[in-house]
Amino acid sequence: MAKAFFRLQKFLRRTQFLLFFLTAAYLMAGSLLLLQRSRLVIQQGSRGTPANQALPGPEEMSRAGIVDPRTLQSPRPGARLLVGMDALQEPALDPRHSPRWLMSRNSELRQLRRRWFHRLTSDQEPMQTAGFKATKHATEHKGTYMGCFTDDSRERTLKGAVFYDLRKMTVAHCQEACAERAYSYAGLAYGAECYCGNTLPAAAAKAEECSSECRGEKGSVCGGVNRLSVYRVEELRAAAGRRRNVIYRGCFRAPENLTDTFPASLIQPNLTVEMCSEFCSKKEFPLAVIRGRECYCGYPTGHFSLRDGTDGLRCSGTHNTSSTAEGKYCLVYQTPVQDTRCTDRKFLTTKSKVFVALSSFPGAGNTWARHLIEHATGYYTGSYYFDGALYNKGFKGEKDHWRSRRTICVKTHESGKTEIEMFDSAILLIRNPYKSLMAEFNRKYAGHLGYATDRNWKSKEWPDFVNSYASWWASHVLEWLKYGKRLLIVHYEDLKQSLIPKLKEMVEFLNVTVTEDRLLCVENNRDGNFKRSGAKQKNFEPFTQEMKDLINRYILTVDEALRGRNFSGLPREYVPR
Repeated sequence: MAKAFFRLQKFLRRTQFLLFFLTAAYLMAGSLLLLQRSRLVIQQGSRGTPANQALPGPEEMSRAGIVDPRTLQSPRPGARLLVGMDALQEPALDPRHSPRWLMSRNSELRQLRRRWFHRLTSDQEPMQTAGFKATKHATEHKGTYMGCFTDDSRERTLKGAVFYDLRKMTVAHCQEACAERAYSYAGLAYGAECYCGNTLPAAAAKAEECSSECRGEKGSVCGGVNRLSVYRVEELRAAAGRRRNVIYRGCFRAPENLTDTFPASLIQPNLTVEMCSEFCSKKEFPLAVIRGRECYCGYPTGHFSLRDGTDGLRCSGTHNTSSTAEGKYCLVYQTPVQDTRCTDRKFLTTKSKVFVALSSFPGAGNTWARHLIEHATGYYTGSYYFDGALYNKGFKGEKDHWRSRRTICVKTHESGKTEIEMFDSAILLIRNPYKSLMAEFNRKYAGHLGYATDRNWKSKEWPDFVNSYASWWASHVLEWLKYGKRLLIVHYEDLKQSLIPKLKEMVEFLNVTVTEDRLLCVENNRDGNFKRSGAKQKNFEPFTQEMKDLINRYILTVDEALRGRNFSGLPREYVPR
């Protein structure tokens, strides 16, 4: 009896231990699940995905009956493919090919794409930046330290080029950036901002007031609050001169009075482009104008806008020495100096009464449009997302809450009814889907400035990407046409070709008044810091005929929808190729 009781007692002890272990494992699993759900809620917020709703993967979507977009075909010759427009209905459509089907399909895919997109925007860092070379630098600074000086944000001490890197700024980065642009001095402030100029600041400050550590270099000082750590970089200019770009802008009719048009001039026998460019760079002007022996420096203005170039044969001689015909024409060059008349930006002093979206499909040039708007209006733009790479390079509105109304407009790629109706008006930026898809694929694999490799393009990722994103390109436009309250349609290609007229439309839509000189400054700085350097040529065609057929149907759909709302249709270059 005692032996049996002992066995029972031993069994119960083991069971007790087993129950304790199972209970602990259960609680730990529950805690992990709760944390994961909380993370999803924080990431997605009000963006449309409930915490308890799993995002569908490709296999689940297939089992759920979501049809591959390649099956979207016209039910009969000549049938309209208008998607998402209630006013225009297509009778007797196959339910799989109907507007309701594409809207439903897009709604389900949007959640998957949104999760993918948010992860990318928060993690991506550009491969390189304009103004800073992505190379390693020694901690020794090649320039000569001049001291700590005061700086006023309303009246800059160093009035030349301005660069930001809120994550990786170093003294060497700033020195090289200023030297490459022909400046004599480089100044750093706030640990992350770089200013260039040719005149040493007048008001010195105490050395200990420059106490901000450089964001990208521990142990180095990069100014302080309203304080500049200034270095002379003249000794670097000779080496930088070999890399410095002087851009030929063309042959133009000379203004009637050159001395009134241009604030600085030089008369030099045997004048060369290098002489004139160096002279204008030291004077901190972005344009060098040559007429015979005469060199003039200045900015693009209403009297000399650089819009109406003439035949280069009218400017006799070569680009190195010029003796223009009868003095009526002149050669114009862009110096390395930045036009700073439009670089000042700030947040709105009072909350905006009109909540404006800058909406586009990813890869349609939204970042470039933000650059243009910020420099034209002088106000920061906001974002529905937070992209650390953009914030680090000077888009300070990235970190401001998107509903703060302290920015002139808010970037968004969203296209759901709820998200659209939150805005009072919107600038809808549209780009050729072929170009948009390639740009977004490049950004996905190589950041804002890089290019995807041939291996990426030839992988399974590319056709999957096209199949998913091509329908998003179409439905994004269609849903904004349907639910947007007040729209300005801007085609990326028109903005690129006719920058000033289109930018004027955008600025007027935002109810901001700007001067002609400021717009000309924007045109002079049109590329910004997030333009890929040239088009990387591929030795193969990335789009298969099946992809082209799919994309072309969406192009016709969107074109018809725009015309149905009395907007101009898509540019001719969108027409199926």
